[in-house]
Amino acid sequence: MSASEIQKTRIINELEGFIRKLLQDPKILEQSLAAARQQLDNGGSADSMARVANEISDTTSVHIPEDPAEHSEADKLFLALLREVVLEEQALY
Repeated sequence: MSASEIQKTRIINELEGFIRKLLQDPKILEQSLAAARQQLDNGGSADSMARVANEISDTTSVHIPEDPAEHSEADKLFLALLREVVLEEQALY
């Protein structure tokens, strides 16, 4: 198995565990979106998504490292999707 295949397998396994948490506790999505909305409503500075990650870690069973340099690919994907969804919501209003 090549290094890229191992990396893909690791990311898929991590996403599988994350999706399982979301299914077990649907409030995670609600709280995550609320955190993202609040930070992005306050100007969406460069470190706003780091604050979102910290708030998610503080208020849910999902742990995202405080330091963005330590975010896994799954962490980055989740935060990027949160940001995209909130910005799309804002564009509608």
